[in-house]
Amino acid sequence: MKRTVILVALALSLVVSASAQTKSGYQFTDGKLVKTTPVKDQFRSGTCWCYSGLSFIENEILRAGGEEMDLSEMWIVRNIYFEKAVKYVRMHGNLKMAVGGAFHDVTKGIEKYGIVPQEVYQGLNYGTEKNVFGEIDAVLKAYVDAVVKNKNRKLTTAWKDGLNAILDTYFGKMPEKFTYKGKEYTPHSFAESLPVKMSDFTFVTSYTHHPFYEQYIVEVPDNWMWEKAYNVPLNELMEIVDNALANDYSIGWAADISERGFSRTKAIAIVPEDNIESMSGTEASRWGQLTPQERAKELYSFEKPVKEKKITQEMRQLAFDNYENTDDHGMVIIGTATDQAGNPFFKVKNSWDNKPPYGGYWYFSRPFVEYKTMEIMVNKNAIPKAIRKKLGL
Repeated sequence: MKRTVILVALALSLVVSASAQTKSGYQFTDGKLVKTTPVKDQFRSGTCWCYSGLSFIENEILRAGGEEMDLSEMWIVRNIYFEKAVKYVRMHGNLKMAVGGAFHDVTKGIEKYGIVPQEVYQGLNYGTEKNVFGEIDAVLKAYVDAVVKNKNRKLTTAWKDGLNAILDTYFGKMPEKFTYKGKEYTPHSFAESLPVKMSDFTFVTSYTHHPFYEQYIVEVPDNWMWEKAYNVPLNELMEIVDNALANDYSIGWAADISERGFSRTKAIAIVPEDNIESMSGTEASRWGQLTPQERAKELYSFEKPVKEKKITQEMRQLAFDNYENTDDHGMVIIGTATDQAGNPFFKVKNSWDNKPPYGGYWYFSRPFVEYKTMEIMVNKNAIPKAIRKKLGL
């Protein structure tokens, strides 16, 4: 009996050992994580800015001791679409008229229109269970283009009513009052009941074509509101990220994900080092013997940790100037992690549903965040005091 048990134990240990030896891919160990609400699904809509912006605010509510909230993204989207359409017409059509936006669309939207829980306003008044925006986007763009191109030489008094009628038809009429957990609210009184203030949130970026420690309008198409962000050096931008997470603050993260180092199937993003001049010895020799196809396969297989580029301020600026860094996607940084080689990563909450391999969360390497961050939204109290002083906050 004892001999059988020993043999079984030995067999199991060999299986486990073999499995460990053959296991490939990145393996992450989470570090400091902040409280966050469940992953959501923006589905077929370009509303990542709203999902990530409201997720950040939901996290802030938790951090402030409030209850877990599920706030209505479509409440913000519907109202911001109206604001954008009005500005599009005022600009004679010379503005990006699409559903894309930025984090300050969320904070400004709450300040102007209040906010409601998801159960009060789902924004699905067109026959689907999830957001499907193809028709909505096309109809609204066609409508405002018709208004701009009208032959009356002046706008009618009815065009805004027509716009609201379209928005109400697709998203549903907005309630003036509602009851939530036994208490009656208006959208504004509900916003005021939350333990957070939109004025506590600020925006930070890092580019050299404007002076550091000043605010400027980040020149990207989705910044249709022309709102400003504070400009700091790259090392201080990362100090803000590190300090925020260390003190239980999450970070709204606007980033570019168009690079090959971003894997949708692996839920990982890296910036592999592909410059042979940065290598030495046998590594450089081996790399020099590979074909371009072999190099690409090795760099982007995600089968094991690879050496990544050292990101500089100059690299960021060049990528921005060459349209390689664009306002591509909004997410929320909720913690830190390391891979099996000890390389630092950030754990990031996405809005592409609760999917494998990490349940809707992604792992972005520190170099990727340094390189591809367009802008962050953060509670101003999460900014280190020395940097806050430089910004006049």
